[in-house]
Amino acid sequence: MERWDRVGRCAGYGAVLALSPYLLIKVLWVVGSLLGLAPIGEGFNLAGWVVLNTVTIGMAGIGIALALALVRPWGMRIPGWLVAFCAWTGAGFLVSILPYAVLSTVLDAMRGGMADSRGEDSALPGWEGALIQFSFIGMGLGLALALPAYLRRRWPEAFTARVKDGTPTAVPWAAAVAAVVGLAWLYWAVGGTLGVARPAERDTYGYLLTGVGALWALAGSAAIWMLARQRPARVPYHLLLALGWLGSGSLFAWSGWKLPLTLFVALAHPTDVTLPENLAVAAVLHLAAVVAGVGMLRSLVGSRPRTPAGTSPAPLHT
Repeated sequence: MERWDRVGRCAGYGAVLALSPYLLIKVLWVVGSLLGLAPIGEGFNLAGWVVLNTVTIGMAGIGIALALALVRPWGMRIPGWLVAFCAWTGAGFLVSILPYAVLSTVLDAMRGGMADSRGEDSALPGWEGALIQFSFIGMGLGLALALPAYLRRRWPEAFTARVKDGTPTAVPWAAAVAAVVGLAWLYWAVGGTLGVARPAERDTYGYLLTGVGALWALAGSAAIWMLARQRPARVPYHLLLALGWLGSGSLFAWSGWKLPLTLFVALAHPTDVTLPENLAVAAVLHLAAVVAGVGMLRSLVGSRPRTPAGTSPAPLHT
C-alpha cells in the first residue's frame, strides 16, 4: 500500500471517530427533548427542534458512511456519481470551512477564549460545544486527506493529467455567476453596507465567515475559467479540479443550507431570529450561489484532462 493511501485510510477512519461525538450528542438532544430531560434550543418549539436535529442526525450518518466508503473496498463498488455527489457536498460543508475554523480559533485565543469573546450560552455546555467543533474540524480534515486518496485510486488520470492544450471553449455562465456572488460577499466582508438591513448586528465572526465564502466562490470561479480557457497548460489539472470542486461545493452546500433559513425568516417573521442582511438580497444571492455551484459541477464533470497516449479517462459512473 502506497504512503498516500495509508494516510488517506487513516484519515477516513479518523473522520468517522471525529464525527461520532456529534452524532451521539444530536441523538441525545432529540431523545432528551422528547422525554423532557433536555432543554429545547432557544427560538424553537419541540417539533421544530426535533425536526432540525433529526435532519442533522441524518447528515452526520451520511458523513460517517461517506468516510467509510472512501477507505473500505466496498466504496469502490458504489456508483461513482453517488460517491462524488456526497463527497462534493460534504467537502463543500466541512473542508471549505477549515480556514474559518483556524482563524476564528486564533481570534478566540487573542480575545481570551470563546466564553469571553462570544458570551456564555446556558443552553449549550462548554464541553458539548467543544466536542461539536472537534467533530466538524476532524471530519473536514479527514475528508481533505481521505477524499484525494480515494479519487486517486478510482480516477488516477485526474492526478497525472494537465490542462489540455487546444481551442479554448466558452467560459461557463456558472463561473460568471459565482464571481458576481463572490464579489458581493467580499464587499460585505470588508464592511460594505449596501444590501445590509441591520449593520449593527454584524460581528467579526460574521465578517470572517462571509469572507471565507467569498474567497471560495472566487477561487472556484477562477479555476473553472482556466479549465474552460485551457490555459496555462503547465498548471496541474488536479489543482484546478480541487479548487473548482471545493468552490462549487461550498457555494451549493452552504447556500443550500442558508436559503431555506432566509426564506423562513422572510415569510414567518420570527421575533427571536433576525439576519443582518436584507432578506430579499440574501435570498437572491443564495439562490444564485446554489445554481452556480451546480453549473460549475457540470462543467467539471464535462471537462476532459489531457492524458498520456493510449489511455482514456474513466467515466464517472464506474
